[in-house]
Amino acid sequence: MKRILPILLIILFSATSSQAQSTPAGGGEAKIVRFYPNPATSYINFEIKSRYQKGLTLQVYSFLGKKVFEQQNVQEKTTVNLTEFTRGVYVYHLIDASGKIIDTNKFQVSK
Repeated sequence: MKRILPILLIILFSATSSQAQSTPAGGGEAKIVRFYPNPATSYINFEIKSRYQKGLTLQVYSFLGKKVFEQQNVQEKTTVNLTEFTRGVYVYHLIDASGKIIDTNKFQVSK
């Protein structure tokens, strides 16, 4: 199970990023989450840009698949403190109230 989760995360991210890259400019859906700065050192901001709804959960996983952060009922703008994070690549998931992942992407922590 520990070996499967990272592989699934990579496959999920690959499918999501290739789908986002294939969306023509001016068409399709706008990005749901804007996050900055990237790479980050001490904090990272997440802004939910479109169709903000209550009851969303933000989860952050290390690139090896270990959940390192979770916040339920996120606001339109959320700041995550990265002091406990090690240097590396992390994957976030924005999950709606029904448990469906509505956005996912990766960011880098550089210290």
